[in-house]
Amino acid sequence: MMKLHWSPRSPFVRKVMVAAHELGLADRIRTVRTVAAMLKPAQDLMPDNPLAKIPTLVLEDGTVLYDSIVIVEYLDSLAGHRLIPREGTTRFTELRRHALGNGFLDLLILWRNERDKPAPLPALLDAFKLKTDAVLPAIEKEIEAVAAAPLGIAQITFAIAGAYMDFRFPDLGWRERCPRFDDWQRGFAARPSMRATEIVDA
Repeated sequence: MMKLHWSPRSPFVRKVMVAAHELGLADRIRTVRTVAAMLKPAQDLMPDNPLAKIPTLVLEDGTVLYDSIVIVEYLDSLAGHRLIPREGTTRFTELRRHALGNGFLDLLILWRNERDKPAPLPALLDAFKLKTDAVLPAIEKEIEAVAAAPLGIAQITFAIAGAYMDFRFPDLGWRERCPRFDDWQRGFAARPSMRATEIVDA
């Protein structure tokens, strides 16, 4: 059985687990609770991943994979490439859309970390807000095309980004600002894979 260093709050771990559920592979993964805080690196994780970041997947033969997109690529290869096209324009469109959603998650996590400091830098907070104000319309503009495509890693990542905003940025008002994204995300959030991996603040 594969071992996944895991946290119930990490959107990147959730991406891996949603993908695993969608691919029918979740029962082949044993999750291990791993706390990987920015200011307190998880020393017990470092033998598997010197970056001390989650998700980190340890295969049955001891091979270690990280980060989330690499793990999803591996799981997708086991299932016959159902979430990431093998080649051509559709592959790079899917990966580019994933990069937008994944980069947005990176931004949100960094924003939260800065916001929660005793003395956050106003210029940095402004920069995160400016980028968010650019990303949300970009997702809103493209979400209908994303929704029309076959189930893929971009859809999973956008849906998780919406849930993460609800969890960490309830004052952002993204649903009112992005009605098409809101409508699509609510539908996607009802999928069994999303329900099985809901964020738990524990």
